[in-house]
Parts: sequence; C-alpha cells; structure tokens
Amino acid sequence: MNNVQNKKRANKSLPFFFKDEFKVSFIIIFISTILLITTFTFDIVPPILNRGIQPATFPKGLLILIIGLTLIIYYLSIKKPWKVEKKLPKTFFLTLLSFLIFVIVSKTLDFFLAISLLSIFVSYYWGERRILYLILVSVIFPIIVFIFFETILGLRFPPGIITNIYYQV
Repeated sequence: MNNVQNKKRANKSLPFFFKDEFKVSFIIIFISTILLITTFTFDIVPPILNRGIQPATFPKGLLILIIGLTLIIYYLSIKKPWKVEKKLPKTFFLTLLSFLIFVIVSKTLDFFLAISLLSIFVSYYWGERRILYLILVSVIFPIIVFIFFETILGLRFPPGIITNIYYQV
C-alpha cells in the first residue's frame, strides 16, 4: 500500500508557482511592473521642448508590450511545455555574437547598417535561407525603425554612413 501512495505522489505535478515557466514569467513581469511604476515619476516636458511624444510615453508602451508578450509566452508554455535542454543550441550563441557585432558596427560605421546586418544574421541562423526574404528583411526592417523613430518619436539618429546621406538631402 505504501508503494502505491508513493507512486501516485511521484506522478503528481508541481504547483504552477514551482514550475520554471512561471518563475521566468513572474520575474520578467515583476521587474517590468517596477520599471513601469517608475516611469510615472518622469517629468513632463513642456510642449515647446518636446519633439515627438513625451519621454515617459515610449518606456511605458515598451514595458506594457513586454508584459503582454510575457503573458502570451506563459500561456503558450502551459499549452506546450518547454523542452529541457542539456546545452544551449548553437543559434543562441550566434545570436549573442550578432548583438556584439551590432554594437561594434553601430558605433563605428552606421546604426542602420548595423540593423541590416543584425536582421540578416539572425534571420539566417534561425533558419531563413531564401535570399530574397533576407534582403527584404535587411531593407524593410531598418526603414520601419527609421520611420518610427524619426517621424513618430521625433528622434534624430547619430551620424553614420547612411544617416549622413539622409540628413544632408
């Protein structure tokens, strides 16, 4: 009888708050919530000095987006549990390397060139092999980023090879 009870207990799953999916999601949401609360203490810029939106608006939107995406990932992890990996895949390390390359290229050459290289590099190593799509991603993604930051947020990008051409015209 004792063995039967032990086997039943072994088959029971852990409560949700002991699972890795919950721990990771909770930490991300907790930190994002604290940061979101601190954005309410930001000073309001007078309209004459404000270029685009208020400085506190972008971090609030970004943090709400992070919280929302984390909730979606947590929901998906309940539906399809995470695989336990003994070692991280090669693409993880290549993605970290691509962020290092991004920082170096954006500081030395140009921010948009760095975004293009990052989008090609990450897309390729995460499985996209079609050249046409890689080229489209490397052109369209930086243009969307530029339009968003330049026109909607009213932010000017640091000088570089491509940005100097745009700002001189």
